[in-house]
Amino acid sequence: MLLIGESLNVISKKIGAAYKQRDPKPIQEEALFQREKGMDIPLALDTSNIDAIAAALKVYKDTPQPPLINSIMVRPERYEPMVPLAVEHNADFIALMWGPEGLPRDENERAALCVELLYFANEAGIPNEKIWVDGIVTPVNIQQPQLMSLMAFMEMLQEISPGAKSTCGLSNISNGPPDNLRPILNQTYMVMLQRYGMHSVIADPLDDQLIAIAKGQRQDVVDLIYSVMDENAPEMSSLSKEMQDYVKTVNVILGRSLYSDSWLEL
Repeated sequence: MLLIGESLNVISKKIGAAYKQRDPKPIQEEALFQREKGMDIPLALDTSNIDAIAAALKVYKDTPQPPLINSIMVRPERYEPMVPLAVEHNADFIALMWGPEGLPRDENERAALCVELLYFANEAGIPNEKIWVDGIVTPVNIQQPQLMSLMAFMEMLQEISPGAKSTCGLSNISNGPPDNLRPILNQTYMVMLQRYGMHSVIADPLDDQLIAIAKGQRQDVVDLIYSVMDENAPEMSSLSKEMQDYVKTVNVILGRSLYSDSWLEL
């Protein structure tokens, strides 16, 4: 699983101030820190300002991994001016499955939006391999069924868009629950999405456990989560507290258990 660091953004007080003051040092330090922690993608340009994206692409220095435009919505007023930018600068882009009516209702609407945007990009000369599809992760405490819809969409992706990559804002799933519950939600859902073909996630570079799982260092966690998804979970009494928490979290994400902020205590 490839990892894109989420922390180099204006929401951070330190980084936000650095952008405002045009101070490169904190930004450079954060970029180097994220690389040291194991983040994989060198640059994802994330802003709703199309002019800012264009300016950044003009000064970007070539790297083995091309820049990644984050993101292009499935709305003509967004993709018609932005896809040519990606062509001009040989950039990859994230195709965000956010259409004219907002969040798609299910995996079929996601698929229809995906076909629309990728067809437009293909006609402009961008192959699927340079497109990273983001089906949109929603908070578990608000839109639980959407989490299963995204997994269903991921299962369809290679059939409708062969060769396309995929990514998502992983931490959205835990946007709302208490801070202490965010890592277990993020880690568990990452593994679940990976089973259905997710290529990368935009994730927290401070979560060492998530990084270890993504890098293949916790196969025991992956195997357990897959077993729970298949309803073949071992007896809870045979598991450590850490592993019991993963079992409970899978069941919450799949809707087998009702969400509450105390699901790990039940």
